[in-house]
Amino acid sequence: METVLLVDSSCDLPLEFIEKSEVEAIGLMCHFKGNEYEDDFGKTLKYEEFYDAMRKGEKPSTSQINSYRFYEKFKKLVEKNKEIVYLAFDSTLSGTFNSAEIARMQILDEYPNASIKIIDTKCASIGEGLVNYYAWKALKSGKTGADIISWAKENCNNMNHWFVVENLFHLRRGGRLSMSKAVVGTLLNIKPIVFINENGELINTVNIRGRKKAIRFLEDKLKERGNDFENMVVGISHGDCLSDAEYLKDIIKSELGIKEVIINHVGPVIGSHVGPGMLSLCFFSNKGRKII
Repeated sequence: METVLLVDSSCDLPLEFIEKSEVEAIGLMCHFKGNEYEDDFGKTLKYEEFYDAMRKGEKPSTSQINSYRFYEKFKKLVEKNKEIVYLAFDSTLSGTFNSAEIARMQILDEYPNASIKIIDTKCASIGEGLVNYYAWKALKSGKTGADIISWAKENCNNMNHWFVVENLFHLRRGGRLSMSKAVVGTLLNIKPIVFINENGELINTVNIRGRKKAIRFLEDKLKERGNDFENMVVGISHGDCLSDAEYLKDIIKSELGIKEVIINHVGPVIGSHVGPGMLSLCFFSNKGRKII
């Protein structure tokens, strides 16, 4: 039975990778300008159009992947005699993982010999993407589905996510910040640094005044918590601020010797909640992801 890796769109991997690799993909939903879009890694709803509209005041909303869509995807693959490994979007931030579990049980009722393995990665955006990227490389090297699940259970909590958010009012709209803090923070040019802890929760760890200092803080966290820089893969995702993403990439390559960096937009589902200008740096750390 051949193993296939299933990814959801919140992993924010580049469309080129999705199209050229042999992974299967399924998208969360974004409600934008009166229309409903499946997040398909920027193919239909272009990132630039999405973020330009948000800058002009558009307020998109999002929804998880429901169990019926997972059921249809699973059934299609099971009927092709595929073993499915799905390393899912953080269940603390979305009900997508639970939908997948419901669909898995429905499939097993109909196809008792089906093999569908699902892991709640407690990861998001390019952090989730890196988990899936490493899993894909392992599959390509001959590892089994069981190997991937074992590896994911051991390593997902080593994925570090560090984000700087540009516009505090998007966090306010998502209930992550009070209006008074959003107003004062904006006036003072405060940039909150957000971290995803081992429970998959968003934690505002520190507030930094000024964009450049905030970006440097991200590099400092990689320097402090990273290891084996020459052989690690680092992920950078951004809310339509490519120049900042490239600046961060250049810093970590020149100062830390990082060789492989994956850069991509934050898709519309997560982008709806963090807004334009969000910049994240994600990497595996042998120190785990407890805030020290």
